[in-house]
Amino acid sequence: MSCFGDEIRILNNKRSSMITRRHFLRAAGACLALPAIGRCAEALPPRRLFAIHVPLGMMPQFFFPGAGGASSPYLDLVAAHRPRFTTFAGLSHPGVDGNHHAGQCFLSGAPHPGQPTFRNSLSLDQLAAEHLGLETRFPSLAISVSNGEHYGDSIAISRSGVMLPAEKSAERLYRRLFVAGTPEEKAATMRRIEAGGSVLDLILDKAQRLEAKAAPEDRARLDQYFQSVRELEGRLQRNIEWENRPKPVVDYPQPKDIADANQVIARSKLMFDLVRLALQTDSTRVVTLNLSTFSVVPHVPGVKNETHGLTHHGNEPEKIAELRKIEEAQMTAFGELLTAFAGVAETGGTLLDHTQILYGSCLGNANSHSNRNLPIVLAGGGFKHGGHLAFDETNNTPLANLFVTMLQGLGIEADRFASSTGTLSGWG
Repeated sequence: MSCFGDEIRILNNKRSSMITRRHFLRAAGACLALPAIGRCAEALPPRRLFAIHVPLGMMPQFFFPGAGGASSPYLDLVAAHRPRFTTFAGLSHPGVDGNHHAGQCFLSGAPHPGQPTFRNSLSLDQLAAEHLGLETRFPSLAISVSNGEHYGDSIAISRSGVMLPAEKSAERLYRRLFVAGTPEEKAATMRRIEAGGSVLDLILDKAQRLEAKAAPEDRARLDQYFQSVRELEGRLQRNIEWENRPKPVVDYPQPKDIADANQVIARSKLMFDLVRLALQTDSTRVVTLNLSTFSVVPHVPGVKNETHGLTHHGNEPEKIAELRKIEEAQMTAFGELLTAFAGVAETGGTLLDHTQILYGSCLGNANSHSNRNLPIVLAGGGFKHGGHLAFDETNNTPLANLFVTMLQGLGIEADRFASSTGTLSGWG
C-alpha cells in the first residue's frame, strides 16, 4: 500500500499535471513496497524461463534420434537427464529465413530477417517478463557469450522490435546481481531514475496537448500510449524500491572475465553458474543467453579450425569430425547445467523442476544454411519429459506452438504467439 494516497491516483491520471513525477520519485523509495518484498515464504517457488540459443546449430545426423527412438550420439551425452527433457523435430518459424540472420528471431518468429524492410517483434522472454518480472530486481536478463557481434548478440526483443543489449562480461553481471554499489554509485543511479521521470513529464505534457486536438479515431491509439507511459512510471517506481534494498549474498566469489574468446566452453560454464545464482536468489525469473562460436577456435581437444568454417563442411569427414567435437563439448556443458539446476532443492522439487530451460537454434542445418527442422530441447519446468516428438520434417509445425505451451506452463494466459496456430499437439 502506498503512503501517497490520492496523489498516486492524481499522478496516474493522464490529464493531471499538478504533481510532477520528479516529486513523486524522490519520495517513492521510502514508501513503496513491491508485492513480493516482505513475503516470508510461498507455497511453491516461482516459475522461471531460461532460453539458450546456439547460433550455429547442431549437426542433425548427430542430434536427432532415429525413427521411433529417443537417443542419438549427442543426446547420449546427457542421457542421465533423459527423464528431465524433451527433444523435438519438425519445428521451425514460418517465414523466418535469411540463414544466420534468423538467429535474432529465435524467440520472436518475426518473418524475413535480413531484408531491408525487416522489423523484429516481441520475443518470448519479454512477454514472459511482463508477467513474471514485476516482483524481481531485474524483470529479465539478456546475456551473450561471443567474440564480437555476428547477426546480433541478443535474442531478447522488446515490443517495439528493438534488440535489448546483452551483457557479455561475467564480472559486470556478478556485480549487478550481488555487489552493493558505493554511495556515489547509488546517487548516480537515482539521478538517472529521476532524469527518466523528467523525460516522462515532458513526453506526457506534449501528448496531453496532442490529445486535445486528436480526432476520435486516434483516441484509442493515444490511450494505448498513455498506458505505456503508466507502465514506465511503474518501472521507475520499482527501480527506486530495489535501489534502496540490499542485494542477495551468495557463496560464490566474484569471477574474473575470461579474456580468451577461444575459451568458449569455459566462458559458457561461467555464465551458466551466474544464471543459476540469479534464479536461485530470485533476482530475476527470465534469462536469455546467446551462446555463439562464431570466429573462435574452441579450446577443445582435437579442434584446430574456426567453428563457422567447419559448419560449412561440405560433407568432408575430417571437418565433420572436428565440428562434432565442438558440439559434443557444448552438449556436455549443457548436461552439466542440468545437473547443477537439478541439484538445487526447492519446495516441491528442484530449481530445474521450476525452470523451463529452452536450448536450440534457428539453424536446422548450418552446412546448407537451412532454417527448417530446428534442433530444439526443452528441459524442466514441470512438464512430462523423457521422449522425442517428431513432427512433419517437410511441412514443419510452428515453433511458436511450443512457445504457447511454454507460456501456459508459466501460468500466463496465452492462446497465440507470433506464428502459432495453437498449442503443441500431443504434448504439454
